Amino acid sequence: MQRLIFIGLIVAMILGVVAGAFVYGDPAARLAGAEQRVAQFDVNRDGGLDETEFNASREGKTDDITFAQADKNKNGQATVAEIEKTSTKGQTDMASYFKILSDIFLRLIKMIVAPLVLTTLTVGIAHLGGGAAVGRIGARTMAWFITASLASLGLGLVLVNIFKPGVNFPVTLETAVADVSTVSTGNFSLQEFITHVFPTSIVDAMARNEILQIVVISLFLGIALQSLGQKTGKVTELMEQVAFLMLKVTGYVMAAAPLAVFGALAYTVSLQGLGVIADYSRLVGTFFLALFILWALLITVGFLILGPRVFKLIWDVRAPGLIAFATASSEAAYPRLLEQLERHGIANRVVSFVLPLGYSFNLDGSMMYCTFAVMFIAQAMGIPLTWDQQLGMLLLLMITSKGIAGVPRASLVVISATLPAMGMKPEWIALVLAVDAFMDMGRTATNVIGNSIACAVIAKWEKLLGDPKADPPVVDGVLGSGESASTSGGNH
Repeated sequence: MQRLIFIGLIVAMILGVVAGAFVYGDPAARLAGAEQRVAQFDVNRDGGLDETEFNASREGKTDDITFAQADKNKNGQATVAEIEKTSTKGQTDMASYFKILSDIFLRLIKMIVAPLVLTTLTVGIAHLGGGAAVGRIGARTMAWFITASLASLGLGLVLVNIFKPGVNFPVTLETAVADVSTVSTGNFSLQEFITHVFPTSIVDAMARNEILQIVVISLFLGIALQSLGQKTGKVTELMEQVAFLMLKVTGYVMAAAPLAVFGALAYTVSLQGLGVIADYSRLVGTFFLALFILWALLITVGFLILGPRVFKLIWDVRAPGLIAFATASSEAAYPRLLEQLERHGIANRVVSFVLPLGYSFNLDGSMMYCTFAVMFIAQAMGIPLTWDQQLGMLLLLMITSKGIAGVPRASLVVISATLPAMGMKPEWIALVLAVDAFMDMGRTATNVIGNSIACAVIAKWEKLLGDPKADPPVVDGVLGSGESASTSGGNH
């Protein structure tokens, strides 16, 4: 099963890119058509079409873009670049059909994530063996997360200052062809963030998939079950059985992962095209280089603690990593990641405790991207930031990046909230929107790697990192021997 999913993901990624490129059309032909359109109807000869001129160019065309769609920067002019980057209604409709596949998958994932986190984390805490164990593992986990957060933020800050991808950047706000109205630019409030961590209702937190709030609920429930012991033994057993049930449902849902990967990539490429990466090659290239350096750093630290086993860990979580990369959603990878970490030999009570916390406090790739994006925008707009300001930005991001939702483009909300604190306008985020979907793939896959290593390290320190061959993991007992056998065969 594991091998089939892996092969399916690779094939889906290839087919998704090919299908998306086919729908998007030939970039050269699109550009030539946009240039001809502007040249023919640009009465004022100002290099663009105002609304009157643009509407004149639409006469007789049934499947055409509107002026509102083309004028993405809302400056009253539709330029050649904006027209070329705007998909027609037919292309948008076709792209939406692709998106149905990924939307259904993400909805199914959201359906199972909340009960999965609640039950596995509650049972994990109940089985930890006492308040001292909870405190010790919690302290070690948070110490690792804070250290990893500072390392990813600091590394991103150093590399973006070395490579300076925003200096002499060819794209301006007028040519960014990005619709900033799709991004929330609400101001960040420390008071609001802290109070938001604590739920007002279990039902509300579950309904809205607020992972951090569900973690808080699980902590209270798990500690209470642990302290009551045999008095609530049946409740603990019921929660454990519900966790098994959700793991089984997870197995069914993940069978649709290749279709979701195909839909997500086809949708992105069919609307933006692969050519957008060329204009942003320095930004995309330096960011992915930074991610690879972060991977090397995380794996090196993991090697010092886990030994050669860290490489097997990376191999074991390859399928969740691909799911996260293709769908740009950490949430989408959560159920499969939970299974694979247990199959690697990490005790269930460690995985179910550390992994949900990691989804709120240890998103290494997302935090690095926040640093990169803010500094890139400052460089592109010619805003000099002193080292004192950059250090303040790093500390601010340490707080604002916690609790980032594991969904596509959630980092943009943090970035847009950070820009005003650095003396920049929130709408300047338009400079990174065009390639955010592609970079989101890399940072989300990095989140999976960072949390996997964190779980293994905590398990090693707690002496709960075992041999899955000698001690079959709980998940194999739930999903059946057939899946276990296929997984074992794929790991040799």
